[in-house]
Amino acid sequence: MHFDDDSPKTTTPVTIGEDLYDFSIEELTERISLLGQEILRVEAEIVNKKSTKTDADSVFNL
Repeated sequence: MHFDDDSPKTTTPVTIGEDLYDFSIEELTERISLLGQEILRVEAEIVNKKSTKTDADSVFNL
């Protein structure tokens, strides 16, 4: 069995566009935190992909 300590840990799945009426202030605050972490993760992947594309372009455009 393999345990991955780097895997994203979400306590509550977030559904974009979900009705927020029944959420408590604490749940909404947690939701903001989770979404912020996801934004950072996606932005990091964009940077990674741009770097990889730049490297590939430099190899093929000699």
